[in-house]
Amino acid sequence: MRRRSASPRLRANDPAYAARNAAYGVPAAMNRPARIGLLLATVIGLIVAAGAVGTVGLVQVGAAMASIGWLGMASFVLWSGGVLALLGMAWVAVAPSETADRLWLFVWARTTREAATDILPFSQLGGLVVGARTLAAFGVPQPVIYASMIADLTTEMAAQLIFTLFGVGVLLLVLTHAAVQQGLVPLALGGVGAMVALMLLFVFAQRPMLKLAGSLGARLLPGSVAAMAAVREQLDAIYREPRRVIAAFLFNLAAWLASATGAWIALWFMGSQVPLWAVLMIEALIFTLRSVAFAIPGAIGVQEAAYVLIGPLVGLPPATALALSLLKRARDVVIAVPALLVWQIGEYRRVVS
Repeated sequence: MRRRSASPRLRANDPAYAARNAAYGVPAAMNRPARIGLLLATVIGLIVAAGAVGTVGLVQVGAAMASIGWLGMASFVLWSGGVLALLGMAWVAVAPSETADRLWLFVWARTTREAATDILPFSQLGGLVVGARTLAAFGVPQPVIYASMIADLTTEMAAQLIFTLFGVGVLLLVLTHAAVQQGLVPLALGGVGAMVALMLLFVFAQRPMLKLAGSLGARLLPGSVAAMAAVREQLDAIYREPRRVIAAFLFNLAAWLASATGAWIALWFMGSQVPLWAVLMIEALIFTLRSVAFAIPGAIGVQEAAYVLIGPLVGLPPATALALSLLKRARDVVIAVPALLVWQIGEYRRVVS
């Protein structure tokens, strides 16, 4: 249990919140036009997301949900909620001055962050913005938000790399000499290489990029140098506490494993008897391909093709593999749409207040 901070918790609309951010060297909160623009972009995104689900096949998505029944779908969604709780634990673990009683806030912020990433046409960057806005609305200082987000992303990528290496190792053990299956080896190894390169770039470029951003901002935005310095200070404080970083890594690794186990649970409700180790392998490779295809919102098409290609290696028929992918799309909509609507209501109230 972390020690409680002696400082009071402030909301974004509290005058003391602006004063505290000013003390950190952080610019004022998002102004009303920017908030309105973000709200409009999210509304448009929800409409586009509905169209994307229609493109995948609304009837097919409904059929996938029907294949596991209401009990199976409810279990799948509840399990996914547990995964979000693990992700929230990882984030709060690297958030300086935040205590265990604020876990719910980081779980909620991670939920809105994942929702925006999964179904809105903003890709990863938009999800990060929405997650940051969620925390800022409850008075978390912006340097803490951005520093903890950087550390959380770093540990998440490290955990994913371990998970991916497991998937590739299992893949190499089960592959036969069929031409199609042989073609998966360079694809999988290429994904691992891309993951390693991205992680190394992200880890070693953190401080230089913050310094560069501060230098560029000094010529464009007053106060940006102090803001970047505050983020660097918080990031250094996080890395001086290795227990926090290790805890975030372990929570993120548990989240990767739990998410993959959720797919195995869904397959069980579908009547498929694929062993857990095989599903973990499939999911590790799918997550890797999704990460490499980060520029494609929701990895539409990439996820479906990967399931159909990889599933048969462990006895998962292409039709069942495709149904699993569609089921995950349905799960994303069931969780993400209500989450984004609740977030929208909160943003709207702050716009009109």
